[in-house]
Amino acid sequence: MTINRRDLALSAAAIAAVSATPALASSPDDDAVAKSVEAFRQAQVVGDGKTLAALCADDLSYSHSSGKVETKQEFLAGATDFSKVKFVSIEYRDPKIKVVGPAAIVRFNWVGEQEALADGKKIPTNLHILMNWQKQGNDWKLLSRSATKL
Repeated sequence: MTINRRDLALSAAAIAAVSATPALASSPDDDAVAKSVEAFRQAQVVGDGKTLAALCADDLSYSHSSGKVETKQEFLAGATDFSKVKFVSIEYRDPKIKVVGPAAIVRFNWVGEQEALADGKKIPTNLHILMNWQKQGNDWKLLSRSATKL
């Protein structure tokens, strides 16, 4: 295949036109996913199992930065057990939400701190999180989550 200057100029013009297109306002689904993500964060900090259970799909696959993968039941058991450590804070920085039909891709930087109950030692966490949410009826449910240490 031969590429000439004219083809390159047309390609560059097409890319510039697409890049210059203004972003559309968020949709009702974008807003609903954002609210679910924030409700999930708040429930994680305090270990609110009822809220976490309501936000998670029955087929949840929850992956930790250690590589450990949990089912919904396993995740809920761990997320509500503050016998060894408790969250001091969890912040979801720079969240990005992309709704694609009945699915939503959510990415953010998790910056948090836990406290070991035995000795009061602070444990910082800095992770990249990928969440996949699925629209089930009128609700958005967390279907999968993966974490990578930064």
